[in-house]
This record gives sequence, structure tokens and C-alpha cells, in this order.
Amino acid sequence: MRISGDGTATGGPYPLGSSADPMNGQHPLAPAQAAAGAVDTVGYRGPTACAAAGITYRQLDYWARTGLVEPSVRPAYGSGTQRLYSFRDVVVLKIVKRFLDTGVALQNIRAAVQHLRERGFQDLERVTLMSDGATVYECVSPDEVVSLLQGGQGVFGIAVGVVWRDVETALSQLHGERVDTGETLVGNNPGDELARRRNRAG
Repeated sequence: MRISGDGTATGGPYPLGSSADPMNGQHPLAPAQAAAGAVDTVGYRGPTACAAAGITYRQLDYWARTGLVEPSVRPAYGSGTQRLYSFRDVVVLKIVKRFLDTGVALQNIRAAVQHLRERGFQDLERVTLMSDGATVYECVSPDEVVSLLQGGQGVFGIAVGVVWRDVETALSQLHGERVDTGETLVGNNPGDELARRRNRAG
């Protein structure tokens, strides 16, 4: 799957939404479905999200203001409110940081973030995002990774499942906040979210 800077995905095993797409464009947890059905019960404040993703608060604030990665649990409504990020938001923050560190163009990072949100967050342990600095590719099998490397295109890869587990471990040692009550959860473990979503989809 080739993700271009204009946000389109082409090539790979099949183009998303094409007649060859086995799910015919109906991918789990598309934005509308996520907003309607997948309600996060725990959110993470900015400093916690920064610590888990390995970024600065200035980066977090800039990415939120420019729409690169916005807090999906609760945006900032003014000086008196605290942004709350979901577990998935923090995973995306860490992926963005890794891409920036390797010199991937911001336009292509935006396209990759949009693609991740549209494809849903199921089976992410199988996904590897590869980049040659100019283009981002999605690989869902070892053969695709090898093929990309042999073509001399992919020079950097992010195994999304590894990032997921890294964030999970980091957040298990930090504070979360219950969305409904505002109660602080010490050492909340977001674990099992992937399993819960699999069960819900199944």
C-alpha cells in the first residue's frame, strides 16, 4: 500500500476501496463509526501523552493546533480546559515522532496519519509502515516488507504493533483520567483495548 502526500493510497496488495478490496471500503473503526460506537472511558492529559510518546509539550500543542494529531477524547475549549488524548492518539503521536526523527516530510506524515485513522486500528500488530523519506508505504506481510526493501525504496520501518505495546507499557506506569468522572487512575493499563475491539467487531 503506497500512501502518497495527497492522502491517496495505491498499489500494494490492493487499493483501499477498490473492487479488489475484500472489505469493499468498509474498514473497521472508520472515523464515523469510531465517533458513534467506540467510546473511550479513559483519557490522558497532555503531559502524560508527551511522556508516553517521547515528545515535548510544544510539539504536542503544535500538532493539535495544526490538526496533525488532535485529542479525540476532549479537545481544549479554552484556557481552563485540559486536552484528553485516547490510547490510540498516543500511539499515533509516537509514530509521528519516529517519522519526523528520520526526516519524513510532514505532508507524507499527515497522509499516513489520515490513512491509519481511515483503515481502523484492528490488526495493527501486522502492519509495518515503511518510508524512503518521500513516500510512506503500508506493509501487512513479511513478503511485502522484503519486496519493498529489494526495490530499494523502503529505508525505514515502523512496526505499529511494537509502538502499540511500547505505549501500553509506558501508560501503565502513568496516570489516566476517567472521562465520565474525572477520577485519576494511577498506573492505568490500557491493555486489552485491541482485544476488546476485536471482540466487538467479531
